[in-house]
Amino acid sequence: MTPEHTHDAAPDHAGGNPDLIPLRPAAAVPRHPLDPLTAAEIETARAVLVGAGLLGETVRVPMLLPYEPDKSELADWAPGDEMDRRVDVTLLDTATGGVVEAVVSVTRGEVVAQREHDTTTAPYGQPQYLFEEYERAAEIVKASDEWREAMTRRGLADRIDLAFCSPLAPGFVGRANEVGRRIIRSLTFLRDSEDDIAWAHPVEGLIVHVDLIENRVIGIEDEGDVPVPAGSGRYTPDAVGPPRETLKPIEIVQPEGPSFAVDGSHVTWENWSLRVDFNAREGLVLHDVRFDDRPVLTRASVPEMVVPYGDTSPTRFWISYFDAGEYLLGKNANHLELGCDCLGVIHYMDGHVADDHGNPVRIPNVVCMHEEDYGVLWKHTEPGPVGGHVRRSRRLVVSYFSTIGNYDYGFFWYFYLDGSIQVEAKATGIVFVGAGIPGTTNRHAPEIAPGIFAPVHQHLFSARLDVAIDGEDNQLVEIDAARIPMGDQNPFGNAFTWTETTLRNELEAQREADSSVARVWEVRSASRTNRLGKPTAYHLIPEPTALLMADPASTVAARAAFATKHLWATAFDRDERWPGGRYPNAHQGGGGLPAYTADDRSIDGEDLVLWHTFGLTHIPRPEDWPVMPVDYAGFWLKPYGFLDVNPAMDVPESSQAHGGSSDAADGGCGQGAACTCGH
Repeated sequence: MTPEHTHDAAPDHAGGNPDLIPLRPAAAVPRHPLDPLTAAEIETARAVLVGAGLLGETVRVPMLLPYEPDKSELADWAPGDEMDRRVDVTLLDTATGGVVEAVVSVTRGEVVAQREHDTTTAPYGQPQYLFEEYERAAEIVKASDEWREAMTRRGLADRIDLAFCSPLAPGFVGRANEVGRRIIRSLTFLRDSEDDIAWAHPVEGLIVHVDLIENRVIGIEDEGDVPVPAGSGRYTPDAVGPPRETLKPIEIVQPEGPSFAVDGSHVTWENWSLRVDFNAREGLVLHDVRFDDRPVLTRASVPEMVVPYGDTSPTRFWISYFDAGEYLLGKNANHLELGCDCLGVIHYMDGHVADDHGNPVRIPNVVCMHEEDYGVLWKHTEPGPVGGHVRRSRRLVVSYFSTIGNYDYGFFWYFYLDGSIQVEAKATGIVFVGAGIPGTTNRHAPEIAPGIFAPVHQHLFSARLDVAIDGEDNQLVEIDAARIPMGDQNPFGNAFTWTETTLRNELEAQREADSSVARVWEVRSASRTNRLGKPTAYHLIPEPTALLMADPASTVAARAAFATKHLWATAFDRDERWPGGRYPNAHQGGGGLPAYTADDRSIDGEDLVLWHTFGLTHIPRPEDWPVMPVDYAGFWLKPYGFLDVNPAMDVPESSQAHGGSSDAADGGCGQGAACTCGH
């Protein structure tokens, strides 16, 4: 948090972002078509929409994103050329529920396209929630006689003023009074004081259903009388007590500064170059990622994630949050702080998004960029005069964090000296809990503190990788390790090999990972070869991840179909951006990747996009309470024949080699007379 923030966050799953700072548009002028949106551009877009009669008194802006140029436009553009900078805006009339999508040219000052989105007929789909709707929903709930009667019946009338009514996306369960309407559900949590952690005190079985257009409660469920847990969920220093004094400082210094350079949105580091972008939905977006000035990725982001719960209770069976598509990961991003979120010599980038009214707001220090030591890069010790040689690895880190109510997510892109890329999501924050009778067993929710039960759930992310291995003409090949039966081809039983299966169209490319055969997916150039005459390539290396655990016939499986496969591949289409569709909120299902792949287009030697599902299946534990240590999930992209030799052979020896204080005779390596460091 920063002292200059101007409004408080609603402490709910989709709460407002306290790091959004309304501001007057800055004078920054973009220099490249892929530069992030500026405050001035967002302000211009708003003025154009008002002038066109599209942004009236009751109309709000659930989502405003850059409308990125076509690849052909980028190919024709040269520094100094004019740019037509555009934005993609979703408009919601809060009085009628009507939705309009508009594309605005902020360069020309005009609306260049618009169309209506039908929310009232199948497959439905609502725009993202407004921050103001969270507060409005809470006001509607607290003003309702039904809710107040339920609280009174439970003996909680004296705690109504401190109650926290958490507004949550409703999923899609097909209820006749909900389909086609802008619905939000509210669960109730209690506080002992204004600064208490409400998540620790769930009022189990009390669910309120709110229509945000009619501004009224349309239904209430009041199931059971489980006592509200009395234990504390506090984790701040005043509750934890004095901090331990045993940890000694770790200082990270770079006396000559970092090795990367930043020019606007363009970043160069060793052999890497890339453009860093940020928007309200995806958060961090990377463009034109190159190694040795050879293209690897045209565009890369994590544009969606789903958090489905495995609990059958009325309070939670419907929960399946789409944290980007329903709540906007980028709009909820954090202002990062030196020494807390990031260590070392840091370069920060601000982000600009639109508020509910379309005004520009700034999220300061939203993207963090720094270098990290990463242990040994390569090492070998050879007897004789060659001796031992070792080089240390380091990586460039580009990251941001987003808080969606109770959970916090960090998204980290790591670039390595050997040409590898690692993508990592970090999940932390507070697990979502319900109440139960202490000491009882719930097969869907372990007890993690007295009377506090945390349902099993998943965090399943979808990365969108517009690959460009030495150009846009690529092929996709699945590679498995393969046993060879003992016999003539394997007389000693030790032999194994590998198989290669070319995936030539979109339906063939819907694949599952298989760690039992070390499965990887290889993206090959269809036109460029290495010195061995083989196609230059990169491997997508998945980490073990359970897919969606919900039954295939469930509504969440229809809505989050992207999470039913580890890999999808599509022929490039600039409008195909969202794994779960543009409007997963209250959507019946089938949007996004199922629709994108329905025509089964060719991906053989084409401009192709990979969509990779990775994530966590979380069976909560007592150690996750009251605040959860980080869990990690991710994957790797590694060069495979993209380079002719190890590209990190010329990395110099560490500046700390044989340096620093040590009692060893060698002055630091600890080997003494047996030192074989090559000196």
